[in-house]
Amino acid sequence: MAELVAKTYAQALFEVAVEGNQLEKIKEELTFVLETFKKYPEFYQLYNTPQINKEEKKKVIEEVFKDKVSIELMNFLKILIDKRRTKAFEGIVNKYGRLANDHNNIVEGTVVTVVPLKDEDKLKIENKLSAMTGKKIKLKNEIDPSIIGGILVRIGDKVIDGTIQNRLNELQKSFAEIIV
Repeated sequence: MAELVAKTYAQALFEVAVEGNQLEKIKEELTFVLETFKKYPEFYQLYNTPQINKEEKKKVIEEVFKDKVSIELMNFLKILIDKRRTKAFEGIVNKYGRLANDHNNIVEGTVVTVVPLKDEDKLKIENKLSAMTGKKIKLKNEIDPSIIGGILVRIGDKVIDGTIQNRLNELQKSFAEIIV
């Protein structure tokens, strides 16, 4: 049920954003609001609590996000309050992000490294993967010292494992086959 609610509201917001030529702006604002909620969990709890008067919640939302989000998103946040759908907000943000990415032919992925990538190195990897897939690739860099070195790229259900740890595991298997 929550999945259907998130999909329905994300689709409605997506259509408004496309019509107003604000697809990326709304996506950035949604991310900002979600990050704010995560940074201040008490605030998010207030937003989600049905016992608090709807009008009071709207006043608080307006006060906090005034001049920080578009009127379209502000109205959307208020609609969620009126319809008692605030608990679906995070799911809506995720669904909206996927809709916006699909619309713009963007695929998001993760590149795992031992140390943070320089922006130009990340851009080179994104460009190479974009050329391979025919889609615009946006990568998020995660740090994992256990890979020892190299990179691991995850895009959807595809994995490109160029890590030293993977090479060592392959060598170990090869040696085990030779010895047996």
